[in-house]
Amino acid sequence: MQRKLYTPLLVVLFQCMTSCLISHAQSTRQASTFLYNDSHFHLTNYIQEGITVKRHLELMGDKVSRSTLFGIPLQQQWSYENSGTFAPSYYLQSDAPLYYYSFTDAYIAMQYKSLTTAQQARFDPMITGFNPADMYAYKHIERVLRTFPGVFTGIGEFSIHKEFVSSKVAGEVASLNNPALDSILAFAGKVGLLVILHNDVDMPMAKDKAEPVYLNQMKELLKRHKSTTIIWAHGGLGRIVHPVGYGSGANGERTSTQITVMDQILSDPEFSHVYFDISWDEVAKYIVSSPQSIQNSATLFNKYPDRFLFGTDVVAPPDQPFYLAVHKMYEPLWNALTKETSQKIRLDNYVRLFDAARGKVRAWERMNIK
Repeated sequence: MQRKLYTPLLVVLFQCMTSCLISHAQSTRQASTFLYNDSHFHLTNYIQEGITVKRHLELMGDKVSRSTLFGIPLQQQWSYENSGTFAPSYYLQSDAPLYYYSFTDAYIAMQYKSLTTAQQARFDPMITGFNPADMYAYKHIERVLRTFPGVFTGIGEFSIHKEFVSSKVAGEVASLNNPALDSILAFAGKVGLLVILHNDVDMPMAKDKAEPVYLNQMKELLKRHKSTTIIWAHGGLGRIVHPVGYGSGANGERTSTQITVMDQILSDPEFSHVYFDISWDEVAKYIVSSPQSIQNSATLFNKYPDRFLFGTDVVAPPDQPFYLAVHKMYEPLWNALTKETSQKIRLDNYVRLFDAARGKVRAWERMNIK
């Protein structure tokens, strides 16, 4: 009886020790050979087309060590009444709605399973094909895990409030206050799934001096799920959801900025489970827009080097220069960071978070899938 009780614990402890040793060895190698690990990568686009995972591996080459692997959970409808014979391939090219496309998870799983074991070790597939406004969404995630054990590391990127996208989704609009989202994040925490969540901090083209529309709702959501590791994608920014500035002092100056918002979250123990990624060239354009913005960002990142991850947010890149372009955009930032902070954001934080999630999800699968 005693042996039955302690065997699962010993297995988990052994796996954790092994994972730590592998992560340390990998980090040491990465310091001299690889540019980054990609915490945010889309294999397919809004019409579920893209490149194969083997092609992605070729683009990674000796420049990128590891990468997430996910599609886009939404399909752009081709409505003949709307665009005639023009086939839209992006959500801004049509007024027709978007709808959730659950098959994306099976496609990603089969792409991953087409690789050798050594190749698979370089990827972390993520589940995205669920509707965050559906109370059954967490059941979809569970079914994917049971159908494809040994494959997925987390969920996301999935979106709640996203400029131009949210309003186009057919059916009920997703919300930060919806119990369906709570059930998704609670299940992720139970299993150990890492979460990549896109939620704009504010409305598009918001006026300064007004508090960001979604900030308080987002904070409350994060507080409700302290057992779930959450990466807030893009730091809450978007193509036209620019860094916030709100509140005013005696002379009308802004008293709160995007930097102070992030600083407040990262300094609060209630948000110790929350991380930010700085993926997307649209986010990079804000950070490297001026020497002052570079310095402000570098100061924040150097203060919290363990809480940020780099990602490209590239969708089905055609060649390696295209795939590496976002990293190149950030060169002024890398130069402004300490060597240790740069190493953690580009490489080490990915290994730490995704390896921990891998171990937890595999342990849940062993205990729950026969």
